[in-house]
Amino acid sequence: MGRENQTWVSEFMLLGLSSCWETQASLFILFLAMYLMTLLGNSLIILLTRLDSRLHTPMYFFLSVLSFVDICYTNSTVPQMLVHFLSAQKSIPFHSCVCQLYVSLALGSSEFFLLGAMAYDRYVAVCHPLHYTVIMHGGRCLGLAAGCLVAGFTNSLMQTTTIFQLPFCRHVISHFACEMLAVLRLTCVDIFFNKVMVAISGFLVIMLPCFLVVFSYGRIVAAILHIRSAQGRRKAFGTCASHLAVVSMCFGTAIFTYMRPTAGPSTEQEKMEKMVALFYAVVAPMLNPLIYSLRNKEVASALRRVLRKFNEKR
Repeated sequence: MGRENQTWVSEFMLLGLSSCWETQASLFILFLAMYLMTLLGNSLIILLTRLDSRLHTPMYFFLSVLSFVDICYTNSTVPQMLVHFLSAQKSIPFHSCVCQLYVSLALGSSEFFLLGAMAYDRYVAVCHPLHYTVIMHGGRCLGLAAGCLVAGFTNSLMQTTTIFQLPFCRHVISHFACEMLAVLRLTCVDIFFNKVMVAISGFLVIMLPCFLVVFSYGRIVAAILHIRSAQGRRKAFGTCASHLAVVSMCFGTAIFTYMRPTAGPSTEQEKMEKMVALFYAVVAPMLNPLIYSLRNKEVASALRRVLRKFNEKR
């Protein structure tokens, strides 16, 4: 089939998560609640980091950037998914699909780089505490955050450009959003080059930050074990354990989805990709504020101080 057939694809159809109306209504309520919790939790982290001077540290700076990325990433897919739960026609225009894939892939890639930068920040804080403020100064933090975003959006631009230059002979996407692997299955030409691009991108975006995280936390654990005080070891482990839990889930699911060889698309594989996409779009952005910050005593104290100042002004 010729490349010109791509111009006839004016919109795509999304199969979503279920064709049963009762199931869709239940999923709408569930994901709406999770979506609102995501917006509330991440917005609270950004607000507290801005308002409380005691949280003006590199760790909370990176957490606020992560919260901002999570909010944007969630908004790139979840509102449309919620609308489609209540719609009989689950279509998305061609240009909207391009935009959604670009934005979600860019923000998802940026998040992996951010997790690597946050692991490096924790490594410096635990292993080089006396030089922490000198190494992680404001300019370096801004540079790392900007570099993560630039790298993520550059990766997405390359992937999106190569994908949507291909001719499509189908328009039904077995997904709830325009996800990279799901869209690639609609093409009617050999996609060996795109598979190589996905593999290279997976190594640079997923594996390299993962290696940095493993290295950083390996050094962190070694440093913690040398702390003489049992209370000091518990505090250090408590700070890093929650971070490592989130990182392990994020990198583990991404490696399982994008870095494993596949013989071809299957129903089970498509279901797994939907579950992983839901984890990144809904679950992880909702859990990140809870695991990283809202259970932290410093953040709880900052929240009390902000509420007290607000009540005093009233």
